[in-house]
Amino acid sequence: MSSVSKQLLKLAAFKKEASFISKISTYPINTEIRTIKTFNVTPQLLTPAPVPSIGQYLPSGLDAGVVTFEMNSSLILLPKVPMKKRIFDSRVGYFANQYAVFGEESQRSDTEVFAVRWRLEPKNAEDARKQQNGELIEPKKPIVYYIDPATPEKWRKYLKAGVDDWQAAFEKAGWRNAIRGEYWPENDTTMSLEDARYSVIRYFAADIQNAYGPNVHDPRSGEILESHIGWYHNVMRLLRNWYIIQAAAVDPKARTKKFDDELMGQLVRFVSSHEIGHTLGLRHNMGASSATPVEKLRDKAWVEQHGHTSSIMDYARFNYVAQPEDGITNLFPRIGDYDKWAIQWGYSNFPDARDAQTEKLALNTLTKEAYKDNRLHFGTEISPYDPRYQTEDLGDNAMKASEYGIKNLKRIMPNLIEWSREDGESYKELDEIYGNVVTQYRRYLGHVIKNVGGIYDTPTTYDMEGPTFTTVPKATQKEAIDFLNTQLFKTPTWLLDQNILNKVKPETGVEAVKALQDYALTALFAGDRAVRLMETGVSAKNYTLDDLFTDLETGIWSEIKTGKPIDLYRRNLQKVYAEKLISLLKPGRANVQSIPVGITYGFSTRSVELEKTDLPSIARAHLESLRVTVNAAVAKSTDKNTRYHLQDVSQRIRQALDPK
Repeated sequence: MSSVSKQLLKLAAFKKEASFISKISTYPINTEIRTIKTFNVTPQLLTPAPVPSIGQYLPSGLDAGVVTFEMNSSLILLPKVPMKKRIFDSRVGYFANQYAVFGEESQRSDTEVFAVRWRLEPKNAEDARKQQNGELIEPKKPIVYYIDPATPEKWRKYLKAGVDDWQAAFEKAGWRNAIRGEYWPENDTTMSLEDARYSVIRYFAADIQNAYGPNVHDPRSGEILESHIGWYHNVMRLLRNWYIIQAAAVDPKARTKKFDDELMGQLVRFVSSHEIGHTLGLRHNMGASSATPVEKLRDKAWVEQHGHTSSIMDYARFNYVAQPEDGITNLFPRIGDYDKWAIQWGYSNFPDARDAQTEKLALNTLTKEAYKDNRLHFGTEISPYDPRYQTEDLGDNAMKASEYGIKNLKRIMPNLIEWSREDGESYKELDEIYGNVVTQYRRYLGHVIKNVGGIYDTPTTYDMEGPTFTTVPKATQKEAIDFLNTQLFKTPTWLLDQNILNKVKPETGVEAVKALQDYALTALFAGDRAVRLMETGVSAKNYTLDDLFTDLETGIWSEIKTGKPIDLYRRNLQKVYAEKLISLLKPGRANVQSIPVGITYGFSTRSVELEKTDLPSIARAHLESLRVTVNAAVAKSTDKNTRYHLQDVSQRIRQALDPK
């Protein structure tokens, strides 16, 4: 157990005398070692005042003073002959492995990075010839995933279908029947779920709302040797909440506390396909959904043909942009154009290639051609600044997509009580669903915010045209702030349905709205975003930090220009804004992430001392201007609370500008 895991679980010394091997099982290519391990528990500290504490104690750990675990270690035999490596390409989203190469003829140490994938080979030379001529052939050893016999019977066929759905993708790579799902033969005593020759979709009766798709691969070549996908029973709860919030405005089947088996089964199928994709070597493609124009998400014929995202490996759950009048019924993600291309890249056979480098040249030609179609682009899941690469988003314009999404949230809000109703039960269900509405709304805000100070990051190579990095257009960034002024900083009263709030919370939502607005302003004023705005703002055509403050003030302080009374929600917002701007007078340092480094998903990071930039200068100028405007509004205000508020804000700004 790692030192980090031990800290998180409050574990201390390993107790050798209370630990032992309980079982060893050996199979043709693997050995499983089951052990019982006992650890002392870190004693609680007695301090006169509370101190921060890392991790948490396991149940009964404090009482017993020790914690005992049952653990399993696996030893897997590697193939006698390694599979031919496929050199990693950042333009296609595969997991990868790497090692250092010290060649006798090389003048430096090199790092060889290669994709992780299954080994698919023709059965014989005749089949290889047929495949070269464009015929589909069956591989010598297909990829088979068994369904765990512990899986509730009603869900088995959907899990199997999620595997079989990938067959069409492998046909693009020249393989027929390359992958399939199978039901575990429960009466066959010669088979074991621990045998590494069998990959299994495992079922866990646990309340965790998740599923995962790992693989075990050969570190010499990237060959996947086996996979045990895990899905927890309660992932169905997560799926239900997602589907109600994102689809109930369009799909009547989602307007209920408990889905019928067919709807839930299709949701399980979608999760199965996604996790299978990971075990085939595919990473998340968070840029896939950005290849679809927003208005096409409302085009029934287009969605039927293409789906709402080009990849099931994106986190583009359901088509929340579709409106009730569009008549769209297929709201699910499915294996799309990018997935088929990625499988083609990873699993096509190149028999004429002498080695991995020769094969790389052939693949490069294919990849450059594929990149002419933006539906075949890969968008890394870890980009800190590209607004096209986000989780849970849809379409090529976050502002338009989020506006449609909010329209649908407004449609479902009045129905939440009825859809969660069960006589004799508390309002716990209503509280959960309402919380999911707020979470979805906050996601939309996050999708929009990332456009501000955003930089498009498109993987390119020397033999491709165009830059790798381009600034998000000024008009798009301005559109993002206009959206926030309209949808967030203008109080979202639709969220404050008192018929719901008075059943699930003792408060009326004032602080909740302020928290959302505080979140958005904190993100907009983040130091790394300010650095990007200042760097890209050297060009007159780009959005600047000054533009950001000006556009925010236009929306947030609109009342002081019209002379209207300022209500409680807006007074709170304006105080938050003023305090955020004041904090920029002494902004400290910012760690600015740059280009991702290799396959470790780390970043090169630089530290910027913000006080030596234009940030405090611009903030000071806006504070001085704001104070003048606020003072002028005080004299005209006839509303008592508005006048108190403006006087207070003016005094705060004065003290910040001249603290003597």
